[in-house]
Amino acid sequence: MNNDVVIYQSEDGLVKIEAMIDPSNETIWATQKAMAELFGVTVPNISYHFKRIFTSGELEPEMVIKEILITAQSGVRGLSEEKVKYYNLDAILSLGYRVNSVQATAFRKWATSVLKQYMLKGYVVNHNAVSEQKYEDLKRALGLLENVFSQNFIMAEQQAKELFAVVKDYTYALDTLDAYDYQNLEISDITLQEKFRATYESAMEAIQSLKEKFKESNFFGVEKDKSFHSSIGQIYQTWDGQELYPSVEEKAAMLLYLVVKNHSFVDGNKRIAATLFLWFMLNNGILYRPDGTKRIADGTLVALTLMIAESRMDEMDILVKVVVNLINRKQ
Repeated sequence: MNNDVVIYQSEDGLVKIEAMIDPSNETIWATQKAMAELFGVTVPNISYHFKRIFTSGELEPEMVIKEILITAQSGVRGLSEEKVKYYNLDAILSLGYRVNSVQATAFRKWATSVLKQYMLKGYVVNHNAVSEQKYEDLKRALGLLENVFSQNFIMAEQQAKELFAVVKDYTYALDTLDAYDYQNLEISDITLQEKFRATYESAMEAIQSLKEKFKESNFFGVEKDKSFHSSIGQIYQTWDGQELYPSVEEKAAMLLYLVVKNHSFVDGNKRIAATLFLWFMLNNGILYRPDGTKRIADGTLVALTLMIAESRMDEMDILVKVVVNLINRKQ
């Protein structure tokens, strides 16, 4: 490993982190003291968060901690050697998404911007024939990711990874968009034949079952207005005799989007939206792939729901594209 180098420095130059580069393992290593200075908190606070990270099973200590023999000045005894615990990049990032401080927020934004540039440049390099529309779609999807982080959310590393994975997966799915035309009912990889048609009554029964199963509060699933009834009808909306959302996948994506954005319930809007999304796909026979795996992983659904919640209304189309293409991704 190389000696300490500055990996990150704030715009004003007052905050930085020194770490050891480990090229063979493609990571870096830093002490708790260095991380405390980076995030503007105390070393005990760093220890507290790592205890929770390890207890939850988010990371395994033996995989992210290494004891390194350091030669240091020890008062009247002169030079002495001591073992110091160093934490790798996975640990640093996991901590960075948990700590609540101004400096930690700045670090998260920096990390997000670095990833965004890597993904955009990498996509252009690997797809030099990419159309302008596909490239713009990718930039808008990445912009949604930035919107989420700009809200100063504190999240676990796994949640952050799922957000990144959603957009990363979407870059692979972009290649299928040339064959995806809302006006062409012969397009591939979507399901036009519906086995199940959602109704307001059946959806409310599903919500009530969710409430009873998880013993939710009395306010869970209580309607604030008539917007939920409208949401169910909207996924079956037609124009000039043609459905606006002709496939099961599009209807599922719109149901997820509308329930999240309309805030129809006093409590539980996001959980209800995610549940109805799965409920709708299950009843229409598209929740699972032929090999039995889910088309949308649980963590990915959480990330999608969060992105929808933080999106602008004019970003609806791009989010529907993201959801549909992730449902139909072949790998």
